[in-house]
Amino acid sequence: MKIKATSLRKECNNGGGLTRLLQRYSHSMLTQVTQCAVCNQFHSLDARLARWLLMSHDRMGEDSFQLTHEFLSNMLGVRREGVSLAAGSLQRRKLIHYSRGRLTVLDRAGLEATSCGCYKIIRDESQFSRNGA
Repeated sequence: MKIKATSLRKECNNGGGLTRLLQRYSHSMLTQVTQCAVCNQFHSLDARLARWLLMSHDRMGEDSFQLTHEFLSNMLGVRREGVSLAAGSLQRRKLIHYSRGRLTVLDRAGLEATSCGCYKIIRDESQFSRNGA
């Protein structure tokens, strides 16, 4: 979808529903980015990986999806070896199954218990934004 900048400005200047929608979206995105940055700084890799997998699981709507170690290492800000160790830990605990870039969530409740509180903050903010509250 496209809209001319002048039309968007005009609509936003009216202070209507579009303005509120864009403000909610911006607030939600900033909250999520900030919370992920704080999480990456202060929480263990296992908890961060669990958070990221839960967020992916929420968005995919399926228990199984493609994720490479390289992609996860970029998202978590660690080396691929760190992702291998953390994924191996989650797999040994039977929370996930991970093989050749294919990940399956086996125990969502267990992943939620492993994740830090950041997941709940991000999930709640995302739901708040979607529900238009």
